[in-house]
Amino acid sequence: MRVLTLALAFSAIAAPCLAQTVLKSEPLMLAPYETAFVQDASCPVGKVLKITGAIRGLHRRKACVSLAAEQASLVEATP
Repeated sequence: MRVLTLALAFSAIAAPCLAQTVLKSEPLMLAPYETAFVQDASCPVGKVLKITGAIRGLHRRKACVSLAAEQASLVEATP
């Protein structure tokens, strides 16, 4: 019984970690090579903006990519 309870608790914690978080606005701070997904009007319907952080002096890399519905969860960005 303990094993079953432990397995259910672990799966409840691990399952949300598999999804990509889609933000509503671009984050101000982004570590080098860190990736953020943003729901943006600059991308066509069904795609999100993928932003990759860069080292000092270089611009961030931005590209429109598509995500499967089961891989993405929409949340608000925290300032």
